[in-house]
Amino acid sequence: MSVGVLAHLFGSLPHKELAAKVAESGFTHVQLALWKAISDVDFSKPGNISPGLANAIGEQFDKNGVSISVLGCYVHLFERDESIRRANVNKYKELLRYARFFGAPMVAAETGKNEGGDYTDRDWAVMKATLEELAEEAEKWGVFVGLEAADGHLVGTAPELARMLEEVPSSNIGVVIDPGNLLNAANFARQDEVITEAFDLLGDRIIAAHAKDRILLANGELGTVTAGLGEMNYELYLKLLNQYKPHVHIIMEEAKEHEMAQSKAFMDEIRGRV
Repeated sequence: MSVGVLAHLFGSLPHKELAAKVAESGFTHVQLALWKAISDVDFSKPGNISPGLANAIGEQFDKNGVSISVLGCYVHLFERDESIRRANVNKYKELLRYARFFGAPMVAAETGKNEGGDYTDRDWAVMKATLEELAEEAEKWGVFVGLEAADGHLVGTAPELARMLEEVPSSNIGVVIDPGNLLNAANFARQDEVITEAFDLLGDRIIAAHAKDRILLANGELGTVTAGLGEMNYELYLKLLNQYKPHVHIIMEEAKEHEMAQSKAFMDEIRGRV
C-alpha cells in the first residue's frame, strides 16, 4: 500500500505545475479529476480529450515520478433530468475510453445524491442501467469502473453497494473503499462493526481506497478532517485493507497542504505495523 492524494487538493493548476507540486509534496500517485485539478485545458465538456492530450498529461506526471492511480469523475449518475444524466454518462464514458492513455486503470465515482435523500425504485433502476452501460464501455477498453458508497447517496452503505454489484455482475466494476463515507452520527459509536461489515461484503472487489477521518462534534454532528486528526479506527481500517488488498493505492482526501505530510506519516506509521 502507498499513500497518494487527490490532485485538486493543490488547487486548479497547469498540468506541468501540478505534477511537479505533487512530487515535491512527497506523493507518488494521485487521483486526478481533470476539470477540478487542471487549469490549462478546458475539460468542462466532453469531446476534447485525445490520445495525444492524455499521453501528454500522463507523461508529465510520470516525469515527476507520479502515477495517475485513479481518474475521478464527479457526476450524478442517476440524475432525474434525462438530458443531464445523458451528458454525465457521456463524460464518464469518455474518461473510460482514454483512461489507459493517462496511465490510469480506473475511473471512479460515487452514485450521486438527491437533496433530502428521497430515493425511489426508479432511481435504483436508472442507476443500475447507467452502471450497466458504463461497465460495457469499461470492458471494451480494459479498465475499471470504481464505485464508492457514500452516506446520503443512493448507494450509501456497504450492503447497498454489494446489492448493486450483484445486480450488475461485471468483473470490470470494482470498489473504492472509504469507511469515512460509510459513517454518520447515528452509527459512529459502532464504527468497528461498520468497517468490518464493509470488508466482509466488499473486500474482494476493492481496487482503490480513500483516506479521510471523522470526528464527533460538540453539536452531535459528524465532522470530517484529515486522516489522523479524528476518531476513526485507522488501525482497524489499514489492517483490514492490508489483509484483503495488499499494495492497494490509498488516496488522501480532506487535507490542506500544510496537513499532508503529517497525515501521510500517520498512515505510513500504521501501515508499517499492520
